[in-house]
This record gives sequence, C-alpha cells and structure tokens, in this order.
Amino acid sequence: MGVGRRMQKQGPPEPLSEAHYANLKRKKGIPVDDAPAEFPSSKKPRRGSQAAIKANKARAEASKPTSKQAKGANWEPIALKDGKKTAGSKSKKAPAPAPESGSDVEMDDEFGASDLDQAIGSGDEMDVAKAGDEFFASDDSVYDSDQDAAKKETFVFSDDEDEDDEDREEKLTAANIEGLSKKLDDKLAEEAADNEAELRDGALQTNIDGDKPNVLGDDDDDKISSKTKNLLAPDLQMLRTRITETIRVLEDFSNLAEEGQSRAEYTSQLLKDVCAYYGYNEFLAEKLMNLFPVREAFAFFEANESARPVVIRTNTLRTHRRDLAQSLINRGVTLEPVGKWSKVGLQVFDSNVPLGATPEYLAGHYILQAASSFLPVMALCPRENERVLDMAAAPGGKTTHMAALMKNTGVIFANDPSKSRSKGLIGNIHRLGARNTIVCNHDARDFPRVMGGFDRVLLDAPCSGTGVIAKDPSVKTNRDEKDFQVLPHTQKQLLLAAIDSVNHASKTGGYLVYSTCSVAVEENEQVVAYALSRRPNVKLVETGLPFGKEGFTSFMGKEFPPSLKMTRRFYPHLYNVDGFFVAKFQKTGPTPPNAIMASKDKNNNAKPRSSTAIDENTVVDKTPITEEGDSDEDGFAEFDDDEDKEYMIRAKRNAMRRRGLDPKALNRMAPTNGKESEKKGKVVEKKGKVVEKKGKEANKKA
Repeated sequence: MGVGRRMQKQGPPEPLSEAHYANLKRKKGIPVDDAPAEFPSSKKPRRGSQAAIKANKARAEASKPTSKQAKGANWEPIALKDGKKTAGSKSKKAPAPAPESGSDVEMDDEFGASDLDQAIGSGDEMDVAKAGDEFFASDDSVYDSDQDAAKKETFVFSDDEDEDDEDREEKLTAANIEGLSKKLDDKLAEEAADNEAELRDGALQTNIDGDKPNVLGDDDDDKISSKTKNLLAPDLQMLRTRITETIRVLEDFSNLAEEGQSRAEYTSQLLKDVCAYYGYNEFLAEKLMNLFPVREAFAFFEANESARPVVIRTNTLRTHRRDLAQSLINRGVTLEPVGKWSKVGLQVFDSNVPLGATPEYLAGHYILQAASSFLPVMALCPRENERVLDMAAAPGGKTTHMAALMKNTGVIFANDPSKSRSKGLIGNIHRLGARNTIVCNHDARDFPRVMGGFDRVLLDAPCSGTGVIAKDPSVKTNRDEKDFQVLPHTQKQLLLAAIDSVNHASKTGGYLVYSTCSVAVEENEQVVAYALSRRPNVKLVETGLPFGKEGFTSFMGKEFPPSLKMTRRFYPHLYNVDGFFVAKFQKTGPTPPNAIMASKDKNNNAKPRSSTAIDENTVVDKTPITEEGDSDEDGFAEFDDDEDKEYMIRAKRNAMRRRGLDPKALNRMAPTNGKESEKKGKVVEKKGKVVEKKGKEANKKA
C-alpha cells in the first residue's frame, strides 16, 4: 500500500529535540545540567496558530496598564524567579487553563515554553518595566484573570444596548419630564389602537367576562358582504367565531348584548351564519334551531357533520355475538359491544376487510344496520307464535330482527309498496334465514282491507330524514315547507291504517309502534296527537327503552296530550345515534263506527263513508279508512271550487303581468270563448244532419 497524499504533502514528523526533553524535566522539577542548544525547527507554523498569536498579543496590549495609577494602588512589580511569578510579598502559582484548541497547545510547546526556559536559564534579573513588557507580550502559556475579564467586557447584548438607549433618553429628557410622559402616553395609545384594529380585522373576540362582542357588525359591512358573497367563498373561521360569540351573547343576553340590539337580531344573524357555515337552507335551519336551546342546537349541527359509528347486528338465528366477534377479530376487525342496552349490536372501529363481503356476512351471521334501527323493534318486543305486520319493511333489517326475536315462529308479513326495494328485502330475508316471513307488495293504507287482526304492527313511516343528515347531506337543501305538509298527511293516513290493522282482543299483543328517522315535531308529536284524537280506542304506553328524551307536550304555542311524555326522542349529539322518534300504542277496543271516515254532507248530517258493517263481537277489525272518490275524514284535502277559481284567475293575471301582457284581456276572452264554442257546436250539428241525409239517400238508392 503506497503512501497517502496527506503524508506526501506534510512529510514525516521531525524527531524530538533535546531541548524538548529538557523543558519536560524542568517542569517536573528534575535538575538539568547542560541544556543543548535548540535546533531550528523546520516545521512550518500553522496559519491558525499565527492568527491565534496575533489575537492574544492584541488582547494583551489592550489590557496592558500604562502607569502605576492605572494598574491600581496595590500593584507591585512582577519578577520572574526560579520559574515562579511573585507579586510583592505574596507568591501564588498561576493556574494553568485548559487548552481551547489543538493549535493553542502546539503554540505553547513551540513558543511559550522555550522562551520562558531561556529566560530562566540565563539567571539574569530583569527590571520592572522589561519584565512587565515581556510578561504581557507573551502568548497564552501564562494565564491572567484580567484577560478573561476583558474578554467578557467585549461581548455586547441587545438588552445592554436597550438599557444604554434608555439611560441616554433619560439624560436627554430629564429637564422635560412632562413632555417625555406625554410622548409615552401617545405611544401606548397608538399601540392599543393598532392591537384593536388587528383584532377587528381578524374577527377575533375575547372571552373576558363583561366584554360585549361586536357580533352584528355595521351596515357598511353587510353591504360589502352582500356584494361579494357571490364572488368569494365565506371565511369559515370568521363564521365559526361569530357563531360561538353569538351563542355566548344569547345565553347571557342581559349582560353581553349591545345597546339598541334585540334578541331577534342576534337570532337572525346566527341563523344566517349557520346556513352559510353548514350549508342548510334557511327554512330547515330555522326549524331545527327551534327544537333546542341555542347551545344544544349548535351541538346538533356539529354532530350532523360527522358520520355515526358503523354498527352491525348479530343474527341470533345463525350465531352468537361472542362467536361472531371472535371470528371478525381474527380477520382484523376492531370492534366492541355497542352498549349495555343491546345484546346483539357490535360497533366497528376499524376493519382490514370489507364488512359487506366477509364469509360471515355472506353466511348471514350479521347485517349492517344503524344502532337507532334497533329501537323500534326493541319497543315492539314481538313474542313467539304471534302474527306481526311490518308495514314498511325494506330493506329488511327490522323484519329479520323481529324474526330472530320470535325464533322463526309465528308469522311476519313484510310489506313494502316499492317492488324494486322488495327485491333487496327478499335477499336479506333469505340470507339471514328468516323462514316465518311473507313478503307482500301493497299500499300500506289499503292494508286493513287486505288483511287485519295482527297481534303487533310496526310502522317505520317514510319521513323527511332530518335525523339522518350525516348519511344524506342533501337533506340540508332539498327539504322545504311543502315536504312538511305532504309527508305528515301521509304519515297520518298510515298510522290510522296501522291502528285499524291491530287486533284489540289479542291475548299477548294489541300493540303498535310508530317510528320515524326525523326530529321534526310535524312528523312526530303532531301525527301521534292526531291519531289519539281520531282513534279513542288507543292509548300511549311506555316504550321500555332504557334511554332517550321525552317527547314534547307543548311546542311553539301548540299543546299536546300529556301522555306524549311516554314517547322517546333520540339525538345524534346526545347518544351518538341517528335522530329517531319512537311511540308505542296499545289498542284497547274496536274502532267506533262514527270515527271511521265520517264526513258531513251538504245538510251537515254525518254519515259513515264505509259500506262495511262493523260487528261489535268481531275480533278482526277490517274497516277501511279511505275509499276512492271520497274526501278525507278530517276535511284536510277538501276543495272549494268557487274559492279555487278566484285563486286561479288571480294567478293567471299575475303571470300575464310578469310577461308584460294586459291582465284585463282575460275578461274579454271569457265571453268570446263562449260564443265561439256555441258556433262550433252548431257547425257540428249541421254536419251531423248532412251526414244523416247522405245516409238516407244512399239507402234509397240501394
């Protein structure tokens, strides 16, 4: 292996000289007789060493005293004797400092030690001035505490500069203290104004007690925002901050509200911010906000932005929950029981496999079902060997749950008006092994005429879906006032049909459960109160559910029966389940004849609209509630032709005005249209007579 480039450049190290060994002996205190002359070293000094020597000499000259007075009153001449430094009568050995770098150590060996040894070996005593010059001009081989102090003094910090500036200002303005204080006050006021402007620009509000946040803003800001709302996206951080501040004001309105601002103005501002931040239309946002206090409404909107946990229901017809949980855990699924209130639910947190394609799913060991869908079946609590009706069964989660509770005994009629949805219902029934279920496709409102006398009936009515906004965000913008008029009317018809389908004389049953996935009062409490008023042979009973909030007995000026406290409401922000409503009825007797589709004729005489005779001794209640061509029993959809005609004419006139036409033309067209129709009738009659004449002539010729 050849010589490296580093060795070629530097060459081999030089042999140690005798002077080096003599110096080492002197340091150890060993006497040296004859010190040979030191051979000149051919080693080139390093650049770093020369720079260090120059820096040390410069510091030494800077710290060198010029006179006795500058050196101090107790300063005495320094003499070097026998390798020791003496100052007056006191003799103290100088401590050897730790070398800072390799270059300093080498410098001490090459220069400092040899020079000092030569001075000692000569034995000549130097005078005071010469000794001081050579001492302070020497390198770092001799440590001096004054040099360290000088080094420390050379460092300058920013704090020291600020203190010097303050002292300088005090010296400059000591004669004018009033002017200085005024200047400081102006400076502080300017800083406070800048801070306030920064807070206002960033829409940051403090939460200090007694602070009145400026939530409503100025009219100019509203104009600017109205001009730019179609061009720029809303500042979500600003909206959220304003929402929280508005809620804080509304909770403590007397202390935090601004002067001259009413609660309605704050509520209107909060409604606008909620619509902009969460994406609701104004109608639905206002309807949902009226259900809760302000703080709870905000929690409800927040809960709708996050999805509910994934829950599966164990099919006890094929397996047990413990065995199913162990099988899924072995496949990499993280789960736990959904809660103490359910014995078949499992909540899934994470899964390495798709839950809808596992062998356990295909074998019918479980079904993907929301936790809130367990509640209606738990409230109905069907028993073995009973006759049960599910009026809106698709996709089959509740139907198969009832089959599992009945242990495949009795019979379940699973009805759904949609043929396409019935296909999925049939598939789930076969996969889960429900052998006591009959699938039918009828309008549920016709079901009392199709079949009646059920021990228990489950009605999970179609609704607006305001409780499952997390699953279907389109509800935020798709629902309007018309939906909350049409859907409750359909729900009332379905509930009356369900009541009439229940057998009041059942030994084990006679129960009906009404549920919706909505939180609107129009679809829940109002429908239940309507059914209680129209069917006096039913009453509300306890649902038997271990949790849930009580239903409303009064809402925005509307009063409901006190028994509605037994209904249950479920909210996503309270129980981490979908929004749901559950009410349980018990039928105590047959439906009275005067309560079945009674309507008034022109003479205000009440007569039954159903031709079916009702026998009080019959067990099955098969009386229909609707017939084609007849109006509803409550007069909800009755029409007045004369009144409707006025509305139609008014609407036509408004439409003509919008198109730029003269609405008075309608009055001119009415008589002319009548005359034209009469003329056309006469022409047709004449043509008919001509045809008859031609026919007779043809017969004569024949």
